[in-house]
Amino acid sequence: MIPLLATRLYAPRMVRRGAEADDDATLARRITACAPALDTSAEAELCRRLAPRIRLYGLKHLRSESAARDLAQDVLVLLLEKLRGGTLRDPAQVASFALGTARQRVLDVQRGERRRERLREAFPADLLPAVEESPEPLDTPRLKRCLAALPERERTVLVMTFYDERPADEVAADLGLTAGNVRVIRHRGLERLRGCMQAAEGTA
Repeated sequence: MIPLLATRLYAPRMVRRGAEADDDATLARRITACAPALDTSAEAELCRRLAPRIRLYGLKHLRSESAARDLAQDVLVLLLEKLRGGTLRDPAQVASFALGTARQRVLDVQRGERRRERLREAFPADLLPAVEESPEPLDTPRLKRCLAALPERERTVLVMTFYDERPADEVAADLGLTAGNVRVIRHRGLERLRGCMQAAEGTA
């Protein structure tokens, strides 16, 4: 029921008389108080009010209409689930919760994009095989040994970059370096790690 309702957020506006007088908090309280039954008119009106705000936030930060609409739907599905379950602490903060959730989802998307960009920088396309092949399982023990053999600073930068998924400027601030130095250290560490893994493969 929730996904079906969320997919109708952008349908022509059809609101019963008097619904405009209800503010966001009142609508949220109605939804929670009605559970486990459904107050579909309150849910539809709350979604109609919040969807444009979430969509505009997503459009501003994700630069994609489809991504912004997906963001609005995901956030509203989560919001309705919490209201129906009575787990939203303060219904008066329903709009703040929705936008805060949208902000966190956007940060997650951007963090994933930054990670993919770092991986593309570290492993250029010309290093990939021309023909797609079934990937070999990662030799985790060998990787751990090679990582442990790196100089401490290179190992720290690689762990903070790829395991903690932190950008170069944050790593630099923590280690007292410049972002440029972090990139140089990261590149050097990757070269050593790649060489170690290849050498280990040759002796296997």
